[in-house]
Amino acid sequence: MAEHRATEATSANIKAVESKFPSDKQRGLVSVNDLKKYFPVRGGLLNRTVAHVQAVDGVSFDVKSGETLGIVGESGCGKSTTARLLMRLISPDSGDIIIDGKGVGPGGISLRDMRRQMQMVFQDSFASLNPRLTIEDTIAFGPMVHGISQDEARTRARDLLAKVGLDPNLFIRRYPHELSGGQRQRINIARALALEPRIVILDEAVSALDKSVEAQVLNLLMDLKQDFGLTYIFISHDLHVVHYMSDRVLVMYLGKVVEIGPVEQIYESPRHPYTQALLSAMPSMDPDNRAEKPPLSGDPPNPINPPSGCRFHTRCPFAEDVCRSQVPTLEVIDAKSGQLVACHMVQHGSGHSAVSVQEPSMSAPQ
Repeated sequence: MAEHRATEATSANIKAVESKFPSDKQRGLVSVNDLKKYFPVRGGLLNRTVAHVQAVDGVSFDVKSGETLGIVGESGCGKSTTARLLMRLISPDSGDIIIDGKGVGPGGISLRDMRRQMQMVFQDSFASLNPRLTIEDTIAFGPMVHGISQDEARTRARDLLAKVGLDPNLFIRRYPHELSGGQRQRINIARALALEPRIVILDEAVSALDKSVEAQVLNLLMDLKQDFGLTYIFISHDLHVVHYMSDRVLVMYLGKVVEIGPVEQIYESPRHPYTQALLSAMPSMDPDNRAEKPPLSGDPPNPINPPSGCRFHTRCPFAEDVCRSQVPTLEVIDAKSGQLVACHMVQHGSGHSAVSVQEPSMSAPQ
């Protein structure tokens, strides 16, 4: 009886979230609503929970079919944790993940079915491969687990090797330690595509590669997206790469989303001070456009005890009393482009002095 009531409650919650996305045009292929994950910090003689690391705190966004959503932010802002929550490699404390209108969990699609639709490529190409499996077995393993015959799975593995630019006759019997970093990452991409997913999460998938190899893998990813009709969630610290790959960009700071919008809109007219600081830190090829001062000073606050109000106010040059006392909500500031910003400076009625004199694009802090 208890399990039945829990299932009914979860189903009702999923239906409530799905009602916010009444049509396919309004609803993204992936919809995330108020996702949270707090990691316990234990200590003392009895090893009790004494605090929580607020890794992801109320993250919401949509990813439309066929687009690439780039996720950026400083180390520790919650990007990779968000990716692992989407894949359910770790369980969220609260929030909902909806794929094509169906919630993940009781009353919706199962984890098994979800992982047929969504796969992930990790940053460490060596650690994410089983050293005891050949390349053929590595790629064919997933399809066989999901009920595909051994012969068909191995044929698919050979086809995917060719798709990612590796000769099956040369690589099919090799082991991960016999490959270079770029080759291993191509194997990881092939393995992610073996179940024919619709969504691929790329968590710093090219950051460990040499620049020449990185360019090749990025072009490969673009070709595969076109060939297979994929949707990407692309996580990276490299803002130039995100600009090249993404259709929209999501900016995170200390577990929260601070800005979302089309990539050109964000890069040309960032509205949140943190986004402005990130973009101003991008290396420039123009010797006359070198940064003389760091765009931000100080380290991010401790996620165990984050600041009250806006979490960025301790480092923001425009912070006022309202920023310290009230948490800004993520609101649409440009209906045409769909740009959303969580900042009191751009929200009418917030009480911030900059609202009355807000320009379409603020200058980056010096």
